[in-house]
Amino acid sequence: MNDLGEGLLYFAVFLFSTTLHEAAHAWAAFRGGDLTAYHGGQVSLDPMPHIRREPIGMVVLPLISVLVSGWPLGFASAPYDPEWAEQHPRRAAWMALAGPGANFFLLLIAGLALRIGSIAGAFSAPEHISFGALADSADPMWALAGRVLSVVFSMNLLLMAFNLLPFPPLDGSAVLSLGFGPDTARRYQGFLRSTPMLGWIGLYAAWRLFDFVFDPIFLVAASLLYPGVSYG
Repeated sequence: MNDLGEGLLYFAVFLFSTTLHEAAHAWAAFRGGDLTAYHGGQVSLDPMPHIRREPIGMVVLPLISVLVSGWPLGFASAPYDPEWAEQHPRRAAWMALAGPGANFFLLLIAGLALRIGSIAGAFSAPEHISFGALADSADPMWALAGRVLSVVFSMNLLLMAFNLLPFPPLDGSAVLSLGFGPDTARRYQGFLRSTPMLGWIGLYAAWRLFDFVFDPIFLVAASLLYPGVSYG
């Protein structure tokens, strides 16, 4: 696979995974009584409503970054009613958790496919692993399938882990409400809503810390694909 082809594969997986992530947020909000995203068309696996909401973050920036670096950099969001979130903090927390949960579902499916392929002899454990390269195969078609599954696994592990960091405006900051009592959770939601500067501080902290957090998570996840093989 040439560099452009690999970059476009990463973009396609990013677009699909982000669409499912945001659709899960929207569906959970809908189930919790907030129809904001539903009326915006975001309760859908069709990427177009999500692209119309964030065309820069979902298409323009990822494609430019693919052409420049071979790696898609982007963002997306699902609308919600902040007053609803403050009134129903636990529902808002489940809404926040739904997005990373969708990414976990995709990485689980990709991981099971890689594991079954390994048991069946289609894939073998690589001597060295890297992001998006988690399976070897002597057969070109199986090698391509292993590459696609590796990218789906790696990309969704990254999206899940990054979004679960407990810094606003990431999902992990809202998920914290599940551990609070009702009154504390409402005050916490109100604090997040009234302090927008926390979002910039949180994004900077997440960006600075993520490499230290993700590397060991990736190694552990990759090792689970091949019991008895240790990567480190």
